[in-house]
Amino acid sequence: MMIILVIIMNVLPEKQKEVLQTLLSMIEPPGKEKGCLSYGISHDIEDNNLFNLISTWETRQHLDQHVRSERFSVLLGIKSLLCEPLKIQIFTVSDSEGIEAVDSFRKNCRKETS
Repeated sequence: MMIILVIIMNVLPEKQKEVLQTLLSMIEPPGKEKGCLSYGISHDIEDNNLFNLISTWETRQHLDQHVRSERFSVLLGIKSLLCEPLKIQIFTVSDSEGIEAVDSFRKNCRKETS
């Protein structure tokens, strides 16, 4: 099982640089924070004011520890730089597949259409 945390931020246009610097300060190599599998930032290509912070965790307990951390408090402190409140989503994933599943699916589709 894996836990995915998605935080969506709609940033005030004049505060983009400040928010990005804060987000970059949040990123540490996976493994440095206990239970963290990955941590990344994405920027919406259609709306320059939308940022996503996506992290994956081994367990809900690891995520809960992160949410109680000083680093996470820094993230919550950027609320004055946003157009609207943070949108936070937590997903519990019991199974995940990779490119092998896509390859297998595409192979089976080709057989069905032949």
